[in-house]
Amino acid sequence: MIQYLPILCMIVLVALFGSVSFFASTRLAPQRKTTAKTAPYECGIVPEVEPAERFPVKFYLVAMIFIILDVEIIFIYPFTLVFRDLGSFGLAAMGIFLLALLVPFGYLLSTGALDWGPAKKTATDLGRRVLRVSGMPDFSTLPVAPPAEEEAA
Repeated sequence: MIQYLPILCMIVLVALFGSVSFFASTRLAPQRKTTAKTAPYECGIVPEVEPAERFPVKFYLVAMIFIILDVEIIFIYPFTLVFRDLGSFGLAAMGIFLLALLVPFGYLLSTGALDWGPAKKTATDLGRRVLRVSGMPDFSTLPVAPPAEEEAA
């Protein structure tokens, strides 16, 4: 039990620092509220009109892909350090973990989460897109060359 004492002390220090910082910022900050200070802040120029459309869903899908890959790397790094000690059980567990994270990643890629820009989606496009991601080339976008004329000797 004594071996967990440093971790417990660190948790207490983090909680204490967070609460003291929050309390000090609310008590010591100036209390003069203006419309500029209470407005939500984003970088750039303050918009004068509301945007015509909302953020596309693909924006959030890219953010989720980034989080999935970050979580994957966070768990893979310690695994690589103790790989030989874990043996075949560790390899199977990591394989299941990678499969559980790469299947949704593959699905997001196959549905076009990283394809930006205007595009018309049709039923045939969806089938081609899944095949393209799984390794089959998409020949529909290649230009068709005119047939070569045979030269008579």
